[in-house]
Amino acid sequence: MKAILSILSILLFLPVTSALAKLNVVATTEDFGSIAKEIGGDKVSVVTLARPTEDPHFVDAKPSFIAKLNRADALIDGGAELEIGWLPPLLEGARNEKLEAGKPGRIEIASGVSLLEVPATLDRSKGDIHAAGNPHFMVDPENGRIAAKKICDSFCQLVPADAAAFTANLAAFNAKLDAKMAEWQKLMAPFKGRRIVAYHNAWVYFAKRFGVNIDLFLEPKPGIPPTPANLAGVVERMKAEKIGVIIVDPYLSRRTAEAVAKDTGATIVDVAQFPGGMKPVDTGYIEFIDHLVRAIAGALAR
Repeated sequence: MKAILSILSILLFLPVTSALAKLNVVATTEDFGSIAKEIGGDKVSVVTLARPTEDPHFVDAKPSFIAKLNRADALIDGGAELEIGWLPPLLEGARNEKLEAGKPGRIEIASGVSLLEVPATLDRSKGDIHAAGNPHFMVDPENGRIAAKKICDSFCQLVPADAAAFTANLAAFNAKLDAKMAEWQKLMAPFKGRRIVAYHNAWVYFAKRFGVNIDLFLEPKPGIPPTPANLAGVVERMKAEKIGVIIVDPYLSRRTAEAVAKDTGATIVDVAQFPGGMKPVDTGYIEFIDHLVRAIAGALAR
């Protein structure tokens, strides 16, 4: 009996085996976090660092993030300089070898995406230009599909015992996305070639996917605050070309957009880059894209 009790006491203090423990996943933004939850299901525990209404370039990096990264088995980030202003110092503080570049636990989504607007040369006089290309690629749902596959592959490598579950979840995600893509293309079809004004150049992937033009901005250059001269030029072009929709992210100045809308009669659409950034609250990545497409299509129809 003493021997049995001794063995039991030892077992109580042993670490939980990998068969029972959930994969501890940290995502930088809610789009990656949402997809990770769908692919991982009940086999993973997912936390997201950035709020869905936050500028992903300038996240409030809290000390608690270091602890989360230290305990993580995997990190999902955008790459392409999306989080370059805040993530590297956190990783340095976390000292987690599992999250080093090249390790199975470091899931950088941009490495699987065909990035747009890759500059031939770096010229900071042109504003906030990213060397690898435009990093706001997740508003194209086909890039969401790429992200899901990359996440699934990494999860399968990290926890081979659960590979069948991850693969089944990926198949379900893709089937749902296929059905919605047909709906979205039909919704946006009447507006092929239509122009939309954006505050910041974060919508090139959405524009390409759905055949609209989003190439006129309230910012004179990416990351440079709007100037009276630039706004006057935008108003003039909107009137001349009968552009009637302005899209604005939650972390940008809606008041500036309202001033332009007042002068042009345009409709403002409150958009976001991430699930949870628009109202009503979105419950997942596909639901988020659905809300986004319907909001923009509805404004164009009006």
